[in-house]
Amino acid sequence: MKIAVLPGDGIGPEVIAEGVRVLRAVGEHWGHRFELREGLIGGCALDARGTPLPGETVQLCRATDAVLLGAVGGPRWDDPNAKQRPEQGLLGLRKELGVYANLRPVSVHPSLVAASPLRPERLE
Repeated sequence: MKIAVLPGDGIGPEVIAEGVRVLRAVGEHWGHRFELREGLIGGCALDARGTPLPGETVQLCRATDAVLLGAVGGPRWDDPNAKQRPEQGLLGLRKELGVYANLRPVSVHPSLVAASPLRPERLE
């Protein structure tokens, strides 16, 4: 499996490094083979390439089976008047890949099920 690894900014590189360690451990234990290729996105891409989503990052992501994406942005790039912002890289990547949201697992504390907007049958 080919995976694009986009560490991003702030805590992103630290978190993604641990995610890569997990992937390598899974690969070793279960005999999976992961080809990990790194790209730039966000503030670090702005600094290095002048854009929050370089063309080579888009090409990389299109050529892989999955994208492991870290956080983007941070105080260094927090100028609301800036022509380009790190978050534009994330939004651009979503557009280029035809995805619209981050999916995250959810668990609701049993005492709050009645107050949750999630359907109870989906929480089982």
